Amino acid sequence: MRIRNFVPSDAEYIIGWLSDEREFRLWCADRYDHFPIIADDIIERYFEDSKGGRFLPFTAEDENGSVIGHFILRYPSDDKAVLRLGFVILDKSARGKGFGCEMVGLAKKYASEVLNARKLTLGVFENNTSAYKCYLSAGFVPSGEYDSFQVFGENWKSIEMEVTF
Repeated sequence: MRIRNFVPSDAEYIIGWLSDEREFRLWCADRYDHFPIIADDIIERYFEDSKGGRFLPFTAEDENGSVIGHFILRYPSDDKAVLRLGFVILDKSARGKGFGCEMVGLAKKYASEVLNARKLTLGVFENNTSAYKCYLSAGFVPSGEYDSFQVFGENWKSIEMEVTF
């Protein structure tokens, strides 16, 4: 697997991996105000968020060059030592095979070795068990902080996790 910079045509893959609104909300929480989204929604958001170099979207490809995953790194504050991992998603055919952990490992490596971050954080819904286990396997630990989102009239708890370099 390798990672590369996101290009606009990658947005079509991402929307194809989001089969229903529950899966969509597990992926983005409340970052989009409607479902379904179209590729242009992602492209517009990423273009706007990328201004200033604080938002860095990536695409993961398998050994054959097929797009199989996506994530973003962003600076949540002016502190360049801390990055946040988000919008992590895999093609359905790639799930359950270790590719998620491999992709998260590549994100960690890029954050620490290229961007010189000292800490990488993320939030994962507690009802997203496979993602939570993936992050634990990749070396993330719960920070003890939690957030809460209202989704479908339910209170979804988001577990904050981090890894330090």
